[in-house]
Amino acid sequence: MIIDSSVILILATFLLAGLVKGIIGLGLPTVSLAILTLIFDLPSAMVLLLVPSFVTNLWQALSGDNARLILRRSWPFLLAAMLSIWIGAQALRHIELSLLSALLGALLAAYAIASLSGLRFTISRRQAGWAGPLLGSVNGVLTGMTGSFVVPGVIYLQALGFDRDALVQAMGMLFALSTLALALALKRIDLLNLEQGILSTLALLPAIAGMMLGRRIRSRISEPRFRKIFFTSLLALAAYIIMVALGECG
Repeated sequence: MIIDSSVILILATFLLAGLVKGIIGLGLPTVSLAILTLIFDLPSAMVLLLVPSFVTNLWQALSGDNARLILRRSWPFLLAAMLSIWIGAQALRHIELSLLSALLGALLAAYAIASLSGLRFTISRRQAGWAGPLLGSVNGVLTGMTGSFVVPGVIYLQALGFDRDALVQAMGMLFALSTLALALALKRIDLLNLEQGILSTLALLPAIAGMMLGRRIRSRISEPRFRKIFFTSLLALAAYIIMVALGECG
């Protein structure tokens, strides 16, 4: 049973995650998953992020005029990313959770390092024909195993050459669709319970409040500097997740 102090930590986590998303347009699932994994077990953290992640990213996916362009360029990737999540989710029943938490830490670290270094790839439309389904499947399996949507998904979407607005909308599509598929996969393996579902729904309120606050203060701070602080902090948090997880393995 989740106690009151844990409920406060959950709400505070989503307030912070929403604040980050409001300022730089991303990070809600990443921040919430990283922090909640240190408080609860990995499957519980994955369940708790479902409602805030789905609603906020659906909002992001529907905000913009680039939906047709994004779907035309990336539908094989998005479809593969959704359909393969249930495969990865089987690991939650068969692999030690501390190992999966360490994998989560490694994925978050890779995402932070790629962002801090400005790493960018370019994929031509011809290459996207085979790379989309392949990387989408990898992204889906890793999402099912860890709850993280970002590697290699965000890197792939960046490689398609979308402008900033289209990229933000494309990430919203990927995260919203992946969250929906993850919820179905967790339900299928009996890891989605009513109490955590209610808490996930309640967490939507601080997430939205954080986003609104973040948007209000966006103009008052340097976004590039904040992004650097965010990804540096994420890298440190990822390293801590890995150390804790490997310590539990030992």
